[in-house]
Amino acid sequence: MKLREEEVRVPAAGYDIRSIVIRPGGDGPWPGVLLYTDIFQLTESTLRTARRLASDGFVVCVPEIYPRTELAGVVLEFDDAGKADGLAGAAATTTAQFDEDRVAVLDYLEGRDDVSALYATGFCIGGHLAFRAALDERVEKTVCFYPTGLHSGGLGADDPGSLARAAGIRGRLMIVFGSQDPHVPADARRQIVSALYAAGHDDLELHIYRGGEHAFMRDVGPRHDPVLTDLALTSAIAFFRTR
Repeated sequence: MKLREEEVRVPAAGYDIRSIVIRPGGDGPWPGVLLYTDIFQLTESTLRTARRLASDGFVVCVPEIYPRTELAGVVLEFDDAGKADGLAGAAATTTAQFDEDRVAVLDYLEGRDDVSALYATGFCIGGHLAFRAALDERVEKTVCFYPTGLHSGGLGADDPGSLARAAGIRGRLMIVFGSQDPHVPADARRQIVSALYAAGHDDLELHIYRGGEHAFMRDVGPRHDPVLTDLALTSAIAFFRTR
């Protein structure tokens, strides 16, 4: 499927959120997907995944996650300096600010003529941000890829208390983990799933991929697993497609 891709500036309170919108050619409408990046922001690696998702019939909006900081407009490298800068960007952003930016992007997607429904997804810190997006009653389906900080209360400058708010999620939920992820080890996964079940989400879709390391879907570096990546994306697309 041929795609259309453009950079947009999503209006927020006193600033804009630089975002990439990728959609199929044609008039639509299609479901709109808010896709959160990892700490490195709008890398080509993440955009390749966004294009793959869009090619299955979605309007995918990928915003910068640090639009309020000096990292606005910056694409970070997958190295120690980039990791340090990305973590610093997270530490400088409060939960309330992350949530305000999410509302702005969802408002933008909802206002598009080619969008028929609102979904969310994300990777690493973006998986946690996608979980918080699921708290918005407009979001019908959410896929969280190896979300970090859900079990520990880590996200940005403060404790977001995301898992404690799980009962407020009204849409469907899918979570993907790698079994060898040190950021979300087995004990953390059990804590997350137990809390979700206790909150009434006993029908969530859960995938734990044997041998998957943290960021196994990032197609740069030694942790990338192409087979698991294909499985995870196929499962996510099927999840978004089903009722």
